[in-house]
Amino acid sequence: MPAFALEARRRLTMPARILICTAAFGEGHNSAARNLALALQEAGAETQVADPCMLGAPVSTRWICKGYRIMTTRAPRLWYRVYLSTDKVDFSRQRMPLMRKPERKLGELVADWKPDAVVSTYPLYPYFLERLLEGNPNPPQLYTVVTDSIEINAAWIKAPTGEWLVSDPYTRQAMIKDGVPAERLVDTGFPVNPAFSRMEPVPADDPCEPFKVLYFTTGRRLHVRRISKAILQTSPRTQITIVLGRNVRHLYKKAKEIKDAFPGRVKLKGWTRKVPALLNSHHLVVGKAGGATVHEAIAARCPMLVHHLVPGQEEGNLRLLEKIGAGMLAESPEALRSAVADMLADNATLWRSMKRKLAAHGRNAGAISAARHILQRLEKRGEESSTSGEG
Repeated sequence: MPAFALEARRRLTMPARILICTAAFGEGHNSAARNLALALQEAGAETQVADPCMLGAPVSTRWICKGYRIMTTRAPRLWYRVYLSTDKVDFSRQRMPLMRKPERKLGELVADWKPDAVVSTYPLYPYFLERLLEGNPNPPQLYTVVTDSIEINAAWIKAPTGEWLVSDPYTRQAMIKDGVPAERLVDTGFPVNPAFSRMEPVPADDPCEPFKVLYFTTGRRLHVRRISKAILQTSPRTQITIVLGRNVRHLYKKAKEIKDAFPGRVKLKGWTRKVPALLNSHHLVVGKAGGATVHEAIAARCPMLVHHLVPGQEEGNLRLLEKIGAGMLAESPEALRSAVADMLADNATLWRSMKRKLAAHGRNAGAISAARHILQRLEKRGEESSTSGEG
């Protein structure tokens, strides 16, 4: 029996081995990778989540990440120009000096671990893999999880991958319009934590007494006070949970001032792993329009107000909320106050409408759906290889 047929037989009897590649340049990449790994493991697969950039070039990657956070928070228009410039880059030809070590590390991961499939949640890795796997007689299947919505950078669209897994039908149609073959675009939903599929969100007929708002902060101190006060001053019915995240030392003093000024109506949380539970127990989320936050809000059927938007890559996430009818932009305290008041008016009629639209949209099991699709593809490939070997 040929060697490739023996390998196919092995793959049919052993757990599928999936390498998931992420990058630290934005939480959406990491969140999608972690959650997909959880779903694949629950389905019986063996997974490894790796960041070739951090493994191959840790110092430069950390500096780039720091610069990215500073630029997107303090100079978003400058970042927008940088973001647009990447549309013109041919990543299949250009070998950026900073990416040589990450590419080499990715090659080592594939050679050492010998995965059945490689899933990328970062758009550059498929270009690396095209070069690394050239001439390989039995390459792993390649999948790209697109962590942006609707407004899709050319780096994703031109990626040399087997299939693209996308978050929603609007993104799928946008990519088809940009020339991606429809049969290679799979709407699985964003890979949110599988726990979302097992949780019950706040129901649309909830009395909203109190009206619980979950607020994800950025690193800007003044925003914490202004945004929190705007929400709390809208109505005596509003309560707020302020998630300080990794900025807890930087922001705690300002947040504590708000808690003291509105006794009994404010909760403070630092970094937490309980985001699914928090979103499913709150009526509204206020936060930045990052891919992970937006899709987790959608999964929890929790309407969202966006207080900060990174031009370019996050505009599509806002558009998705608007198309569903489940969120809007509210960048100033005045806009937030007005938006919350509108949601609560007439027995929270607008809020209840948003909840129903989110329920109709669904998408609370994206990681499970993506895992199921990948494993079915691998099973089919194994059966076809085994049959051809016997022939």
